[in-house]
Amino acid sequence: MDELLQSALLYDFYGELLTQKQKQVYELYHQNDWSLSEIAQELSISRQAVRDQLKRTEKILQEYEKKLQLVSMFLEQKKALWHITSIIAEIKREENLSFSSQKKIETIEKIADEIIG
Repeated sequence: MDELLQSALLYDFYGELLTQKQKQVYELYHQNDWSLSEIAQELSISRQAVRDQLKRTEKILQEYEKKLQLVSMFLEQKKALWHITSIIAEIKREENLSFSSQKKIETIEKIADEIIG
């Protein structure tokens, strides 16, 4: 998986477990696309301190994932849902489905789409 996407998912799942300072530095760098120097100036700390804070925060997020595996489970569930939707599409192409079966399949498809987002 793309490193940027992985980083965003880790933050989405575990960001609230970080301190305010960790969240602030992480968001300025990753979400607002600020440079290390810009963040250092804004927070009145050294560029090296910003870099160290980012590295520590990224390591913390990775450790949360290693222990809890919420992102991995989410990605596996999403992959399974995509598989379900492809099977539904195959079933819908069958010509001799009853009206009742068609409605059930549409309901399953709607639920899967809602979950996938």
